[in-house]
Amino acid sequence: MPRYHRLGNLPKSRHTQFRKPDGSFYPEQLFSTHGFSGPMTLMHHLNLPTSVQEWRDLGPCGVKLLDAEPLRHRHLLTAEMPAKGDAISGRIPLMGNQDVTWNQAKVADQMANFFKNAECDEILFIHDGSGELDSMFGTVPFQPGDYIVIPRGTIWKIRFDSLPVRMLTFESRGEVTIPKRYRNNYGQLMEHAPYHERDIRPPTELKTFDEKGEFLVVVKARNRYTGYIYNYHPFDIVGWDGFTYPWAFSIHDFSPITGKLHMPPPIHQTFQGHNFVVCSFCPRVLDYHPEAVVIPYNHSNVDSDEVLYYVNDKFGSRKGIKEGSITLHPLGIPHGPQPGAVEASIGATKTEELAVMLDTYHPLYLTEEALKLEDENYWKSWQVPNS
Repeated sequence: MPRYHRLGNLPKSRHTQFRKPDGSFYPEQLFSTHGFSGPMTLMHHLNLPTSVQEWRDLGPCGVKLLDAEPLRHRHLLTAEMPAKGDAISGRIPLMGNQDVTWNQAKVADQMANFFKNAECDEILFIHDGSGELDSMFGTVPFQPGDYIVIPRGTIWKIRFDSLPVRMLTFESRGEVTIPKRYRNNYGQLMEHAPYHERDIRPPTELKTFDEKGEFLVVVKARNRYTGYIYNYHPFDIVGWDGFTYPWAFSIHDFSPITGKLHMPPPIHQTFQGHNFVVCSFCPRVLDYHPEAVVIPYNHSNVDSDEVLYYVNDKFGSRKGIKEGSITLHPLGIPHGPQPGAVEASIGATKTEELAVMLDTYHPLYLTEEALKLEDENYWKSWQVPNS
């Protein structure tokens, strides 16, 4: 989890009188997880955070998952997706289960309103855009290749420097954390971890807005969107401190773990959720045993589904993969290098591959939108040509 951070003005002691220049109170709000036992942040507002002018039902937003699809390897070609919508309305759910949903977007528009996911932590992966995530906690600048972790309950709006932008969003029903094996008993990242605290970028600037008007926050929860109308700007916090806030981490700052012989996918793990992990495959030196086979061996994920999003097309073990491709290798079916790939890899000393991987411990189910992107001949790519 991220370290302690603070921005803005705060009273000397918690839960004590903190007054504005006119003598009235800055309303205090505890932003807590796991009741009062998990990571939390304490914040002070200009306005009562409980004060809402009205609410509107904005309709359903549930994901329809297909549960009767046959089991086979899949290849989805997201480069064919048209640009549409903003960072929320442009999301296309491609797959999911009870723990996590994979959304794909090619964002065409800037966000007009604010957004809050009240039930899920979110991980955004920015494929090729730059800009700023503005939130109640402040501003997080981002560049291509950045992950942005947004705790549930955060009010935010994203601004891109130019459009369109390709983006992934993982919605996690459980808390998104840094893998436990990278942390010591004090929560500090250890020396063997592939990234460290200085690589984590918390909000850099707290912008406090003292504005009146009509501000719409779209809240996602219970498979519906609800619009909350405030008569004040929702970024009205004058100061906060704690452990819960949005933060960014660049895939380019991930330091790959390498070995004498081929290392398994867990070395690429970047985030941990409930019953799933997110991994980063990055440019690195390949295995250095003189007779090493430097690409993955055939393997069966007997209890998990494996999904890769290819940020570039430089994968030695896969033919026909393009930038923006997604491969889904479900549990129970062996997969590995395609015919000829092992021989072609002999003598290679490094890889320039870049990819984001999702591994789940419950089956992933596709959506109809995913099937529209499918290369239906992908499963044939392991067939050995007749000699």
